[in-house]
Amino acid sequence: MSTSPREPQFHHAVLIDTTPLPDSVPKVEEVGATSAPLLSASYFIGARCKDYNEDYMLCKHEAKGRGPVDCLREGRKVTRCASSVLADINKYCLKEFRAHWECLDQANHKLFSCRAEEKPYNKCVFNNLKLEKVIPDTPKGEVPVHLKESPIWRQK
Repeated sequence: MSTSPREPQFHHAVLIDTTPLPDSVPKVEEVGATSAPLLSASYFIGARCKDYNEDYMLCKHEAKGRGPVDCLREGRKVTRCASSVLADINKYCLKEFRAHWECLDQANHKLFSCRAEEKPYNKCVFNNLKLEKVIPDTPKGEVPVHLKESPIWRQK
C-alpha cells in the first residue's frame, strides 16, 4: 500500500483535502452564494439547468453509492450552469434580485413573506433571460401561489 504525499489540513474540526482533482474532472469555481440568494434563484437555476441536474442524479443512481466520486464531471456541469444563471440574474436583474433575497434573508427564508418583491423579480428574469418560475406538482388548472393576486395563507 502506497501512501499519498498529500498533507490534510484541519480547519475548525473539518478535514480539508488539498489533493488536486485529476485532469479528467473539469475545473469550476464554486458558486459562492449564501442560502438566501440561492433560494431566490433556485427555480430559475432549476429551469435552465434541468438537463444537467438530471444527468447528475442519473449518474448518482447508477453509481450505487459511489456517486460523489464517480459523478464529479456531471456535478461540475451543474455548478457551472448554476453559476451562469446567477451571473445573468446579477447582470440583468440585480436590483429586483437583491430586493427579493434580502427579504428572504430577513423573513427566515419564507417565500410567502416576500411575494411583493418576487413579482417584479420574476418578471425581470422572464423578460431578460426567458426563464420562468414553475412550481413542481402544481395542480393542473390552478393558479400557482406565486401568481395569485391575493393568496390566502393560514398557518396551522
